[in-house]
Amino acid sequence: MVRALVSASVIVCLASVASATSPPTTQDPSAVVTSRPCDFGNAPPAPGPACLLARNDIGALSNQPVYWHIETFPDEGSALMAKDAAGTVVSDFGKVWLFTIAGKAWHAKGGTHVATIGPLPVDKADAFTAEYVHSFFTPGTTAPIHKHSGPEGFYAIEGDTCLEMPGGAHTGYGQGNTAVMNGGEPMLLMAIGTTPRKAFALVLHDSTLPATTRVSTWKPAGLCAAKLAGN
Repeated sequence: MVRALVSASVIVCLASVASATSPPTTQDPSAVVTSRPCDFGNAPPAPGPACLLARNDIGALSNQPVYWHIETFPDEGSALMAKDAAGTVVSDFGKVWLFTIAGKAWHAKGGTHVATIGPLPVDKADAFTAEYVHSFFTPGTTAPIHKHSGPEGFYAIEGDTCLEMPGGAHTGYGQGNTAVMNGGEPMLLMAIGTTPRKAFALVLHDSTLPATTRVSTWKPAGLCAAKLAGN
């Protein structure tokens, strides 16, 4: 069961298209961003819609470049002891995770370092919100076409990633693949390869703007679908 453990967190969910094999899932024009919480019951997460684990209003950022730091901890108590105001603790995929927005030199007290992703290309704003997404997609599954009001970072525990935007496609393969994408552009996220993709994403955005907006005016060129078919 996924739990967000920061008092400022608001659980929300990003509607996703059902899993598919090649050819990829057809987008549902009625799919929208919802406020439905992630709820896996007492069972481990299964492939299905992507959802936001937590929403943390972290306030102003320093003038130095910022990064997404990912650590795991043996239990929730030790993770909560290590987190600060820019940190978020969640339990997902059988582990306890600490996600922190900070400068490159930041280090957690304790825990196991997993990844440092960035720098994140943020615009100027008085306050920022970090939203963290859980996704577990079988190959061919996509999220609805959308855009974000700030940069998005990706970390895949396992599986392969394809992100198509107007300028082309970005791919990542295997355990620990990462990506950072600029905000403001429409995108299509697809799980490619032959194994399910278990991953997290971060959207770091101006707190006065919506994190995610559905897009109906851009159609992908099929670059990710071609990579899926080539596996």
